[in-house]
Amino acid sequence: MTVAKEDVRPLAENARAASRTLAIAPTRQKDEALRSMARHLRSAAPAILAANAEDVSAARSAGRNAAFVDRLLLDAQRLEAMARAVEAVADLKDPVGEETEHWKRPNGLQIRKVRLPLGVVLMIYESRPNVTSDAAALCLKSGNAVLLRGGSESARSNQAIAQALQAGLQEAGLPEHSIQVVPAGERESLLELLKLEGLIDLCIPRGGEGLIRFVAENARIPVVKHYKGVCHVYVHEAADLDMAARITVNAKASRPGVCNAAECLLVDRAVAERFLPTVARALVDKQVELRGCPTTVAVLSRAGVPVKPAAEDDYGREFLDLILAVRVVKDLDAALAHIARYGSEHTEAIVTADEAAASRFTREVTASGVMWNASTRFNDGGELGLGAEIGISTSRLHAFGPMGLRELTSQKYVVHGRGQVR
Repeated sequence: MTVAKEDVRPLAENARAASRTLAIAPTRQKDEALRSMARHLRSAAPAILAANAEDVSAARSAGRNAAFVDRLLLDAQRLEAMARAVEAVADLKDPVGEETEHWKRPNGLQIRKVRLPLGVVLMIYESRPNVTSDAAALCLKSGNAVLLRGGSESARSNQAIAQALQAGLQEAGLPEHSIQVVPAGERESLLELLKLEGLIDLCIPRGGEGLIRFVAENARIPVVKHYKGVCHVYVHEAADLDMAARITVNAKASRPGVCNAAECLLVDRAVAERFLPTVARALVDKQVELRGCPTTVAVLSRAGVPVKPAAEDDYGREFLDLILAVRVVKDLDAALAHIARYGSEHTEAIVTADEAAASRFTREVTASGVMWNASTRFNDGGELGLGAEIGISTSRLHAFGPMGLRELTSQKYVVHGRGQVR
């Protein structure tokens, strides 16, 4: 099913109407809806998995690579994880109405800053159907209506998931238009959505570089970018090398098709001869293709480990696949310079026992998540204790890093007076 340009405005109007109800919905009702949504995800599992199987089959027939198919694939375990993530959101504190600051002015005015929903959120994403339930749950709990515009490759999955979520909403007495799937259509319909000032309050694009650039260049509504994840693991000369190897393999190979997977390994020259052969063998055992600088190629060739010479554009590239760029650097200064040039401000990691080096790295690196002796894969809403996430923002305005409930709210000033006039 596709949607024409003229059909998207009514969807946004319905979302705007639903958002007014959600903004004042009590926490109890929202949590009841979330738990009902989780139950319906479980009961609809056969239909959701059948729809997903069709999407996966079509992706494989189209020649999509293994990492792409992995992002698209649902199984019983992943579907259960989606349901649990929705329940986890129900267990989180409701941010709506939270007082974040208060003070009293000399004239007696009492000032409070209080959280309120954004209104209507437009989520544009590719491949990963779990985004449908994560985004819906977070928007609902934070009092926002959501328009979900997934890619055509996951259309069947997204529709089946949304039907289950809407059944949960209705069971709790909340408007079904609180969560709507926008069927994938031509770019004209997407352009129309991006122009709907006054109806849509925020757009969050998640996907490839081309999609995000298209949204950013054409939107008249605010955009928080979930940009590419060119993530580095830097192994400092004072690193525990066994730890560094474990972190590197996890960061690259646990799920290579996600945005917090490592795309480049930087290794201090002082430990390159000792570290590179060990970590390279472990990576190759995981089917990772290595693309190295001349020093890396020389070290690994002597060790008998397969490696390809890296092209200059391999640095700064988001492979989203079992491919890792490797560079030997002189020292911390060189690592910081490399990251500043090639990083995407997503996630960066240092492995070291030197607290001073780690302190400098975490202070000087600009990224939404900076890890010390931990995998880049921990830059994730669930892993950081935020519950499900709607995305990892690489914009520095409004939100930076995993976007949980609080990042889906704004704040207003509430002023209490006793007849004061200016």
